[in-house]
Amino acid sequence: MKLFSAKQIYKADQITVKKQGITGDELMERAALQLFNWMHLRMQGAPVKIHLFCGIGNNGGDGIALARHLLEHGYNIVVYVVNYSEKRSKDFLINLDRLKEHKIWPIFMNSDDELPVIGEEDIIVDGIFGIGLNRKPDPWVAKLIQHLNTSKAFILSIDIPSGLFTDQAPKDFETIIKSNFVLSFQTPKLVFFLPETGPFIGQWEVLDIGLDAEFLMETDTNYELIGKNEILTLYQPREKYGHKGTYGHSLIIGGSYGKIGSVCLASRAALEAGSGLVTSFVPKIGYAILQTALPEIMVLTDPAEDFLTDIQFEIEPTVIGIGMGIGTEDKTVKAFSEFLDRNTCPLIIDADGLNILSKNQELLSKLPKHTILTPHPKELERLIGKWNDDFDKLEKVKAFSQEHNCIIVIKGANTMVVFEGKGYVNTTGNPGMATAGSGDTLTGIITAFVAQGYDALTAALFGVYIHGKAGDIAVEKTGYQALTASKIINNLGNAYLDLFKVPNLPQAEEEN
Repeated sequence: MKLFSAKQIYKADQITVKKQGITGDELMERAALQLFNWMHLRMQGAPVKIHLFCGIGNNGGDGIALARHLLEHGYNIVVYVVNYSEKRSKDFLINLDRLKEHKIWPIFMNSDDELPVIGEEDIIVDGIFGIGLNRKPDPWVAKLIQHLNTSKAFILSIDIPSGLFTDQAPKDFETIIKSNFVLSFQTPKLVFFLPETGPFIGQWEVLDIGLDAEFLMETDTNYELIGKNEILTLYQPREKYGHKGTYGHSLIIGGSYGKIGSVCLASRAALEAGSGLVTSFVPKIGYAILQTALPEIMVLTDPAEDFLTDIQFEIEPTVIGIGMGIGTEDKTVKAFSEFLDRNTCPLIIDADGLNILSKNQELLSKLPKHTILTPHPKELERLIGKWNDDFDKLEKVKAFSQEHNCIIVIKGANTMVVFEGKGYVNTTGNPGMATAGSGDTLTGIITAFVAQGYDALTAALFGVYIHGKAGDIAVEKTGYQALTASKIINNLGNAYLDLFKVPNLPQAEEEN
């Protein structure tokens, strides 16, 4: 699913109005009906008080039009117009007149008015600001937003939480509505998925308001949301006459004294994600551990006992995952550099491999094209430097990715894959996956996808998705706190099976 910028959404509105021969007011009415239908389906006329806070632009017009539909169906409503400017949109004024025709007179709120009393059991509909906001709200509006946030009432935002910018970082986090639910028109917004702004969105759902399909299909976006439907198009079925060689040979290189477990997790994940063969390359101290823990894999060892000093092997792997648990000893750094000089395989680099690159950035020129880097936030900061906000971070990641022709997997609540100036936002995963070894597991999974013949970008997208889905399935039995990396691996098979699940269809009643 494409994530459109505010400018693109405005253009979609204009093209829709022109091509479909409708007015802006009629498009607003579509939006309001979708909002009403969503609410009415869930509330069924419940005797709850609904406070609608509407700005004086088109987002406020949506709220005013929604108020009319709620009124016509007997809901107990109070409408407030947040009067932050003398300017009003044309369609807002049209809907304000319609509401007055129903003998509903909104409460016009100005800077010197008292804040309204809102009960904990009430519902707030937030339509103060829309996607066009690009400045901090006036102090009195900020005070109103803070009042709504502390009311304990359920907050439903129209399109985007008021105070949140669509395409840039907020200037003041205290002036943003913290929504329980956002009903976003046609597409979610990038800010729903970023670490700084995501907490302002409890849940979200897209409402289709019939924007021009051709424009939406043909317009390129800088970001896409990757869910099950997108992943299904990437899946490569297994061949009936395939064999283990058909599905590649993954080499997992890593480990040091006390950190052999990371290689165990990555190697096992590579197996369970479908790699035909898996070999682990570790210091000698890891040999017995891996041979005992994973009888399905092969093991090669470094001449040194406790950490890697000479990464050489005679096998010809399809792909190499490297970095987990290797440490940053001087001899290991030297061995890593010499390995890069000799290497001709696709690479996935994680953990200490990334830390070595950060401290020795001249090594970046030795990476094969389309190398996949999988940093967590601190590792990313070491690679690209500090950033001012999430948008600045994304620009720095894009520049780094393009400069070094690599793919960067930004691990987090909504892991994002960045390549060739574009970001792909993952939709699976949960807070329980913030646990030791989860990243090692992801590296093994992505390595396995490359081994099976997926191109590097597809391997990263598919790997991130299936890793998150396995975690989502596992957490249903464990809860967040008890989820471990091993349990994520245990559910990789279930994550694959979930791709092809058909929703339960209603059963026909049996004849008596």
